[in-house]
Amino acid sequence: MPGFTPGRRWQPAYIPFKKETFGNRVLETVEYMVKGPLFGCRMCGNCLLQETAFICPMECPKGLRNGPCGGSTSERCYVDPTRPCIWYKIYDRAFRMNRQEMLLEVLPPLDWEKTGTETWGDVTRQVKKVGVRKFVSGIFSNDKEKREENWQSVFEPVRQPEWWQGDREYHAPAYEEPVSELERRLKAGEFVVTSEVAPPATVATKKLKENIELIKPYVTAINFTDCPSAAARMSSWACSTIAIGEGAEPVMQIAARDRTRVGLQAEILGSNALGIRNVLCLSGDSMVLAPPPRGRMDIVDLDAVQMLWLLRRIRDTGKYLDGRPMKFPPKYFLGAAASPFASEPHFQALREEKKVNAGAQFFQTNLVYDADGLEKWLNELAKRNVLDKVYVLVGITPLKSYTMARYMNDEVPGVFIPDALLARMKDAGDNASEEGVQIALELIEKVRKLQGVSGFHLMPVNWESVVPRIVTEAGLLPKGFVAPEPKEDKVLA
Repeated sequence: MPGFTPGRRWQPAYIPFKKETFGNRVLETVEYMVKGPLFGCRMCGNCLLQETAFICPMECPKGLRNGPCGGSTSERCYVDPTRPCIWYKIYDRAFRMNRQEMLLEVLPPLDWEKTGTETWGDVTRQVKKVGVRKFVSGIFSNDKEKREENWQSVFEPVRQPEWWQGDREYHAPAYEEPVSELERRLKAGEFVVTSEVAPPATVATKKLKENIELIKPYVTAINFTDCPSAAARMSSWACSTIAIGEGAEPVMQIAARDRTRVGLQAEILGSNALGIRNVLCLSGDSMVLAPPPRGRMDIVDLDAVQMLWLLRRIRDTGKYLDGRPMKFPPKYFLGAAASPFASEPHFQALREEKKVNAGAQFFQTNLVYDADGLEKWLNELAKRNVLDKVYVLVGITPLKSYTMARYMNDEVPGVFIPDALLARMKDAGDNASEEGVQIALELIEKVRKLQGVSGFHLMPVNWESVVPRIVTEAGLLPKGFVAPEPKEDKVLA
């Protein structure tokens, strides 16, 4: 186990993708011999140890460089249960060291041309650029702010290359008029409802269109998941395009698990050209949940925060990641997933603030079954002045059975169902699905009164037929709602 990283070192160091000089190879070897035993260093070529409380984030099985996924807990990593959640350990140590604000900086993805190479040489060159005498004298200054400024003058340019330039600041959208109906209604102060429709596992779209038609009048926008549980289904952008054809507004989900930086930029241009205006960025379930044979599980090219940062910059500056200008940049309303019950509320609030700073304009939360616990998370967001910068749509899923409730609580990362609700579902027996609907209605009634809640995101899990009932009985019908005409029963000749 590495000396300063509380996790089993499970991955080898990267190998350079290019031929290195003898001097560089020597420096790489020395750096690896020092940082390997101490930090479990993988030689990623862009060391982030100072920003992550001296725990290497590359120990995360998902390779996340900007914070935990929605399954973070104090007990274990859900991808590799034999290890602790590295990002929980990073947050815990950062808060104890009073370095938590450093975690807000949006850190860059790997530059694969530099993986396997050293970082010390970059630092040395930057010290020379700043001035050796100036840097050394600054380190020993009695002025704390001067010491910090001096330190950052060397390490920030190394950590933040010109093509990325991440920071810790909030970046408001560079436009004013809403780009989607969802954004328009939220800005107007309306209490909105969105809902998911499960993408089909075949090319047949009849059931998909029927579900879209069924719930369209009751919600502002419809989400299409992006291969949940890492199992292949029809793509979110294809379902979103079909929804537009059916007269519904989609929310296209994009999972970092399956995206490269090139693919993401191409997909966002194509989807925007097809009329998709709402985009939800999330890490995505690990391939460990996928049916075999499983794909690569050790790294993502971009994490959810990096996707938000990149997409916001494309939209607001009209430039690709590589700096090329766009004549007609895309316009979209950016969302992110939030997980109130993963980890500690104050840890998650910091994580959510980072997403908002990076570009998230609305949150759709993980499943919520505990209104009191949700309120604690909202209070932590309020302490960090986040609630006035983002719209929060609380995730609600009606339970269909006690087995489903037990599975959600025990197996789904970031989901917590109180024992009292589990007991209700168990006692309901054959009426469990009706009890699940009543629980959902009770939760909606409690949650809608909480400060900072802008609406609900219903996740029916292949039970789309229950959405109209929940929206109606909860008193959440959208402004200007017109009841759909009942379909006439077909008469057989």
